[in-house]
Amino acid sequence: MISVFELFKIGVGPSSSHTVGPMRAAAAFAGALATERVVSVRVQLLGSLAFTGRGHATDRAVILGLAGQRPDTLDATQVDQILRGAHEERALSLAGRRRIAFDPAKDIVFDYVTPATSHPNTLVLAAFDAAGAVVAEEIWLSVGGGFVVREGEVLGASDGPAYPLPFRDARDLLSLAATNGLSIAELVRRNEVAVHGPEAVEAKLDALLAAMFACLDRGLGREGELPGGLKVQRRAKAIFARLNEQVRRNARAAHEIMDFVSVYAMAVNEENAAGGQVVTAPTNGAAGVIPAVLRYYRDHCEGAGREGLHGFLLTAGAIGALFKLNASISGAEVGCQGEVGVASSMAAAGLCAALGGANGQIENAAEIAMEHHLGMTCDPVGGLVQIPCIERNAFGAIKAIAAASLALHGDGSHKVSLDQVIATMRQTGADMQTKYKETSLGGLAVNFVEC
Repeated sequence: MISVFELFKIGVGPSSSHTVGPMRAAAAFAGALATERVVSVRVQLLGSLAFTGRGHATDRAVILGLAGQRPDTLDATQVDQILRGAHEERALSLAGRRRIAFDPAKDIVFDYVTPATSHPNTLVLAAFDAAGAVVAEEIWLSVGGGFVVREGEVLGASDGPAYPLPFRDARDLLSLAATNGLSIAELVRRNEVAVHGPEAVEAKLDALLAAMFACLDRGLGREGELPGGLKVQRRAKAIFARLNEQVRRNARAAHEIMDFVSVYAMAVNEENAAGGQVVTAPTNGAAGVIPAVLRYYRDHCEGAGREGLHGFLLTAGAIGALFKLNASISGAEVGCQGEVGVASSMAAAGLCAALGGANGQIENAAEIAMEHHLGMTCDPVGGLVQIPCIERNAFGAIKAIAAASLALHGDGSHKVSLDQVIATMRQTGADMQTKYKETSLGGLAVNFVEC
């Protein structure tokens, strides 16, 4: 089982697997060291972390993690000081406890040669004493969505909380819900309440919603050039202003609502690209889809309210967990079908639930959305989470709304099940060439020419 509150995490941009995950791994490694023996550390980045790590700020994340910072509690006032100390003074405070020599240019190695055999996102972290002997060495895998595991471990394999209604696939989920006379959201709420208590569950859901909407609002209010060198300009603020002006003049086109949805998603992912605070949903590269559809529900659907917003998140979390358990949410493992595709599937299910859909219709909505993202590559230009990632979130949100609407027009019966689509996504990702899986070695990343 994967909790809704594990799947949705408040963190920082631009990438859950390349920024959030490496920061968590480095912090865990440093925190467990007997720092009095350690005089130096070395981090080797393999696979996708090497090929797109610079554009995804992996080196920055590793430095902050080694200094004891974590994505969910990142002290923004300390970031510049920690990074400046590493780059200018060639030193850092390991786990915030002991100052050691550290030169990012030498001690963070982007290794393009050594194969990443266990997972495309692999970090090798080593600590050394004064004699140069290895004090500790660990291999960590950033497996998507900010989840990290040590090599040889299985995500969620350790003893965890006992959920009263555990499920592994969509068939289990639907069967359990039917047997107990529950909606998917009610079933998930029972599981979460059993672990966290009812008040904490409500508070945690409110906090996630607040963080998502705050990020979206920040994105709608900012303009300028995004970092990274591609000279991509923020567009969400200007488009949002034009849309609102058209509303005031009553010059409204039939497709206007989808323009609003697009700009909501773009606003979030512009914030993510700038390294701002976002909610991993289920990844950072796909962080705009669910907030955009939530905002669509909240602002444009009759009868929307807190209960519907909570039901949306709980339902979306259940669907995201199915993909995480049975396939992948890592672009480096299965391409962008595992990021924007999964986010769209989650959002479609959440919206269908919030609009009163039955469990069969919800499962159908999730299946439709993913079916039409199958095979989507992850080919970020310049290794940055900007082109095509920002606009891709807009289309993921639009597809989610279309999928929910189609499902609500049916009775829940359909030929292809969600479980079958998840299996297909996993198989398609396995067959996809590595150059199309977050390495920036294929697709748009090589066909776009900077002039």
